[in-house]
Amino acid sequence: MNDNFRADNFVLYKNQAARVTSVGAKKIDIVLQDGTAVSVRPKDIELLHPGPLRQFSELAKPQGELLTAWELLAGDTTNLEELSELAYDDFTPATAWVIWQAVDDGLRFSGTMDEIIVRTPEEVAAEQEARAEKAAEAEAWEAFANRVNQNEFLPEDGRYLQEIAAVAMGQQERSQVLRNLNQNENPGNAHALLLRLGYWDETVNPYPSRIGVTTSQPEVPLPKLPQEERRDLTHLVALAIDDEGSRDPDDALSWEDAYTEHSRSGRLWVHIADVAALVTPDSPADLEARGRGANLYLPEGTIHMLPETATSALALGLNETSPALSFGLDVQPDGTITNLEIVPSTVRVTRLSYDEAQERLDESPFRELLAIAQAFEARRVANGAVQIDLPEVKIRLNDKGEVEIRPLPALQSRDLVREAMLMTGEAVAQFARQHNIPIPFTTQDPPTEIVEGNTPSANFARRRTMTGSQPGSTPGRHAGLGLDQYVQATSPLRRYLDLVVHQQLRAFLRGNPLLDEQAVMERVGAAYAVSGDVRYAERLSNEHWTAVYLLRHLDWTGEGVVVDQRGKRDLILLPDLGNETSIYKKEATPLDTVVEVKLKGVDLPQREAHFGYK
Repeated sequence: MNDNFRADNFVLYKNQAARVTSVGAKKIDIVLQDGTAVSVRPKDIELLHPGPLRQFSELAKPQGELLTAWELLAGDTTNLEELSELAYDDFTPATAWVIWQAVDDGLRFSGTMDEIIVRTPEEVAAEQEARAEKAAEAEAWEAFANRVNQNEFLPEDGRYLQEIAAVAMGQQERSQVLRNLNQNENPGNAHALLLRLGYWDETVNPYPSRIGVTTSQPEVPLPKLPQEERRDLTHLVALAIDDEGSRDPDDALSWEDAYTEHSRSGRLWVHIADVAALVTPDSPADLEARGRGANLYLPEGTIHMLPETATSALALGLNETSPALSFGLDVQPDGTITNLEIVPSTVRVTRLSYDEAQERLDESPFRELLAIAQAFEARRVANGAVQIDLPEVKIRLNDKGEVEIRPLPALQSRDLVREAMLMTGEAVAQFARQHNIPIPFTTQDPPTEIVEGNTPSANFARRRTMTGSQPGSTPGRHAGLGLDQYVQATSPLRRYLDLVVHQQLRAFLRGNPLLDEQAVMERVGAAYAVSGDVRYAERLSNEHWTAVYLLRHLDWTGEGVVVDQRGKRDLILLPDLGNETSIYKKEATPLDTVVEVKLKGVDLPQREAHFGYK
């Protein structure tokens, strides 16, 4: 009620000193120390002293011993008037104000006017220490913020910068540090800031972590290879043909050039690392691989889905002989596959690169392997396979920390290996259907439209018509490959669903219980969810390292091919880099025109390079 207030009362309004000038029926008029007049409700103010207070100059600090009063009352409670009498021998607006300011400060006193808590010396000491730490923190922050403005940092700034790095790596979404610096709280901006300060250099690749894929190598135990009957195929020349520098070869090819029960010309053997012999369903290694989905191939190195011991024990050609699951099949002159035989085996493998194999294609067994590969490819093409011929590159970080971007030439040796793997995939799909073995089949819908021609622009347009392949429990057509049924079965060291296929085949061959369709599809769901992230991390990492390469070669120039137009911009394929760019041009350049382009700038955090016509 307004009866509690009268003119010249000393009151608090929003913790500010105020003097009552008049009291109305519903509102009370007050004036603040700065002269501001305010009309307030009774509940908006609190009586500090009845007054009279006619001038704020009357609030000059009085003479007294407030510190002595604290020492006498430490640990007790009191009120405003009692404390004023003890400290100043009087209770006036000035003494009320100085005491209330001490209560509001909270060091030695706290509470309300009616109940003031007098803190103990121990509590005061703790509060003083906390305030000192807060002041030091404020000083450290101000110094850090000033250094950020100067694009500098010191080692002691690590605690702030690590929080920014966590945002850049996708480990947290929010950052008080970025907020206090008035910076956007997003990974790209955090990345740019760390580069600008020099806390990160261009070699930091944040994308696998940002996407959430595992970047540590697996460390799970593996049992020893079981003692079991294996067919001795060491008399066959087994060729593991792969990229130079490959460290985990998991497939090899043999040609059995002899009359057999099934063939009068010879037989293809595809040997695959026998991973399922060591990694059984729901074992620790199986669960680890399922959680990773596939190997993560980064320019800076490979993160495996299985422990290193799996590679050293099972990869083909790392030891004098290797355990394999071998697929023997006959390829007829029309490219059809017959008489699949699957056997655990022992093979003696010779490793060589695609370039080395290319130079020996006129020799046996390369000559025979190439012939059946070409027959099989011809059948696929006749069956509607979609062929896309666009340049590819391999990006790697060498031992010196240099980024290498190497175009992959179109070699028949690559075609040979690819077709052999596809033959195996089709044969295994047929075998699984014939024997009712639940496995993850791979299908793909037909392209959204038919694009004719084999020019760069036609191949680019054709690629855009393709949809992704899908794993599932039901066999079906893979339109892109031109196969009526297909399963990926040749990389169990590298892809988890290939491993599931091998586990099922091994169980069938040994007469052991099979995983049912539901169990297989549970594995498909788990692996498919994470393998998409793995491929995305690889793509972004390749873009990152391409940008790093260009950042280190700002004078880069090269050839491009116009493959599309988008408004007034030419979309240009850059074969030497394995990517595309768009360049503004008033008049459209004819498709498939070869043009000279030059680098104009690089935005590393956005993985963008900007080019112009030379």
